[in-house]
Amino acid sequence: MPEFDAVFAFEIRSLVSQIIRFGAVLLCLIACVHCAVQKADAFNVVGTLSKGAWILILILGAVFALVFGAYGRPSFFVLIAIGASLVYLLDVRSGIKDLGGSTY
Repeated sequence: MPEFDAVFAFEIRSLVSQIIRFGAVLLCLIACVHCAVQKADAFNVVGTLSKGAWILILILGAVFALVFGAYGRPSFFVLIAIGASLVYLLDVRSGIKDLGGSTY
């Protein structure tokens, strides 16, 4: 039975980190595409930031997760990207959906 060594533990940690990073990028891009297809006035009715501001936040989140998450460990920017996309998807998207502006 092979012994558990530090190299194997580092490889597992690195793999989990990369999965989290790519998940954050994918989540930001899904939220950005959803934001891009919505009407701009729906964001004012819901009472959130403008459409352009959300697109900028989500694109910067995806870029920062790609750039700063590449060092093999989840960085603070990856967590910010996940947080921004979850705020959009769970709060803003549901508010727009309640208006009847989106079917997905």
